[in-house]
Amino acid sequence: MKALVTGATGFVGSHLVRELNNRGYTVRALHRASSKMEALKGLTYESALGDVTELDALRRACEGVDAVFHVAAVADYWRADADHMREVNIEGTRKVLQATRELGVKRVVFTSSAAAVGFFNDRPSNETDPFNLPPHRFPYGHSKALAEDVVREAVANGQDIVTVNPVVIMGAGDLNMISGTFMLQTKRYGMFTPITYGGISVIDVHDVVRYHVDAYEKGVTGERYILMTENYPYAVWFKMIADVVGVRSPIIYVPNVLLSPMANVIDFLRKLGVKTPIDANQTRLGGVNVYFDGQKAHDLFGKPQTDMKTSLKETYTWYVANGYMK
Repeated sequence: MKALVTGATGFVGSHLVRELNNRGYTVRALHRASSKMEALKGLTYESALGDVTELDALRRACEGVDAVFHVAAVADYWRADADHMREVNIEGTRKVLQATRELGVKRVVFTSSAAAVGFFNDRPSNETDPFNLPPHRFPYGHSKALAEDVVREAVANGQDIVTVNPVVIMGAGDLNMISGTFMLQTKRYGMFTPITYGGISVIDVHDVVRYHVDAYEKGVTGERYILMTENYPYAVWFKMIADVVGVRSPIIYVPNVLLSPMANVIDFLRKLGVKTPIDANQTRLGGVNVYFDGQKAHDLFGKPQTDMKTSLKETYTWYVANGYMK
């Protein structure tokens, strides 16, 4: 069985290459000529040069493969150009599906995001909940929701695609410090790390990639599967992180009533070109319980195998070893 992984040099993509190696798949990794290859060191794969925005490169990459795992995306949305994010996340998905259709690939697993699912403060969201935030308030989630529209259209036209929606992913190897900022900020500010009254849904990267391969082998065409392990109030989440990184638990709580004014200030600063550690949309969501229900995936693929305390320890150990915790 031969599988193509887009975004193979990234956090999830590189772990997926390893998981596919371990499960006996032959792997082709799509990456740009300029990509940093450290994450794939020691793994077995065949290189395919190109980008998800380049249709001809995608056609070459899809030749002779049985499965395509479309992982590539612009995920660090608070640091990304919005137009580039839409080009990669939406149009890149459209081109990947076109290439897989033309080359006769059996099945595609599309890595969407829980950000494409609707948020409800009073209950965990599930796969039936559509994206429900104003697009300008969460352009990343909106871009993933629109990419899922592209997927649904392709499925309606007979293409075999399964969608997975991971929540916030922790684990070793996050070279771009997307979720790792939780650890860096807690280590830096310690007990003075500001805590909001919302909550977060999290999962370890090993479970994410295991579920990806399970989705290819067992998933139902056209279905989406939320990938999550636990939901935590931020107070609990940051205490867990503080325990792991060796600082005192945060004690400063930010009332929800202050989040909107703070977000407006961040918007203003960003318009002036000031780089802020989080964006205004993240701040506004800080008071929301962004919780998800992962039962659908758990029933079909099994329970997560890595608890989040273990995940945090592995994440922190990797960041320290690789010089991120300065």
